[in-house]
Amino acid sequence: MEFRQRLVVGALWIAVAAVMVSTLEPTVPSSANAAARLFVVIVALFLAGVYLLDPKNVISQGPFSGDG
Repeated sequence: MEFRQRLVVGALWIAVAAVMVSTLEPTVPSSANAAARLFVVIVALFLAGVYLLDPKNVISQGPFSGDG
């Protein structure tokens, strides 16, 4: 994946996290629904970090990168 493509995908995951954060209440999650929303925010930020930082070339040289 090229850097520009990774940048777009990372920005989309950040946007997903931002939308989900806007649905959370500012208190400690007290229900399963709120905990699931918080989990989605954490996973979206993790995926954004993977796409933006590409640690150990996981995205660039992975099995589904299309390089051969």
